[in-house]
Amino acid sequence: MHGFNLSDWSVRHPALVLFAILALAAGGAVSYLNLGRAEDPSFIIKVAVITANWPGATSQEMADQVVEPMEKKLRSLPRFDISQTYTTPGFAALVITLKDNTPPREVPELLYQLRKKLNDIRADLPAGVLGPSVNDEYGDVDSVLYAVTAPGASPYQLKQIAEGLRRKLEAVADVEKINLYGVQPQRVYIEFSHARLATLGLTLQQLLTSLARQNEMRPAGVMETSAQRVPIRVTTDLDDLRAIAATPIASEGRVFQLGDVAEIVPGYADPPEYVVRQEGQNTVLVGVVMRKGANILTLGERLRAASEQYRSEIPLGISIQEIADQPKVVALAVGEFMRSFVEALVIVLGVSFLSLGWRVGIVVALAVPLVLAIVFLVMNAMGMDLHRITLGALIIA
Repeated sequence: MHGFNLSDWSVRHPALVLFAILALAAGGAVSYLNLGRAEDPSFIIKVAVITANWPGATSQEMADQVVEPMEKKLRSLPRFDISQTYTTPGFAALVITLKDNTPPREVPELLYQLRKKLNDIRADLPAGVLGPSVNDEYGDVDSVLYAVTAPGASPYQLKQIAEGLRRKLEAVADVEKINLYGVQPQRVYIEFSHARLATLGLTLQQLLTSLARQNEMRPAGVMETSAQRVPIRVTTDLDDLRAIAATPIASEGRVFQLGDVAEIVPGYADPPEYVVRQEGQNTVLVGVVMRKGANILTLGERLRAASEQYRSEIPLGISIQEIADQPKVVALAVGEFMRSFVEALVIVLGVSFLSLGWRVGIVVALAVPLVLAIVFLVMNAMGMDLHRITLGALIIA
């Protein structure tokens, strides 16, 4: 009694074999077209960075009263491995690392538990502590990076142009988020002379107290009628320079306006925390992060169309350049893969026909694309992406 002979069965059922070959080829082609494409493979970073600020505190106070309570609480976190601490006067940073054998699917839940534990001890931290805040998204990679420049434009105007581009790109499918780099925060500076304040009998604390009181939000009650209940709100917002200059300051029975004793100057953070320059011009960068599993080639076409439409809506003299273009890099890698694959297939066909004859040669030559089709089917079923490393491995294979 003989066992099952696959070759004999294939010869006696040519129609089924042909159908299986065509089905595998079609499935592989569809899987190849539907695979996500990216420059590099995505992976889970098992590290979180926690920062806290306490203005006026020393490094030792930050370590004893802020860092130590957080470390004690976080040691009970499942899969906790090590923590590294960095403290300076008024600032502390903790780098929390999970164990290497932590399954990637558990990392989001563990980071959520980390945030819950930090919220539990927030009330126990000293008054005046800002934070703690958790950053676990520093591993995001910008698929496309735009540089927004405009000669003669102020930092605020550059920010407005970049915000317009952000809103346009956020509507594009497969965009996870948009990052802005190089934005200069606006500030209002109050410049005064200590000699003048002393002459008027004012102190710096009186100025600060008056500003805080003027900008304080308090309920003012409600007015009830037979039909409705209307809340009463006293407008005290410092929403422009005139409102700040008109802030009343009382001293020894006299009332001054802040604009009478100090100069109100609008400006930007000085020194700036982050400055970007492109070709010698102040620049704001707009970075686009792609959704995991998306096709970066399709995303690149959509972003190109959206950015071109926005360019047609903004005034002349404003430049929006793509200084980092992963879709182009991936397109070149995919093109190189297809060229290498066709070359390999032609070589296999030629060698098979010359050494084995055309019948056996066709059978051997069909094995290459069929194996590749099976690989694409498996990758699609597992939700894997097609990236440069995968393409390189397939070319070598």
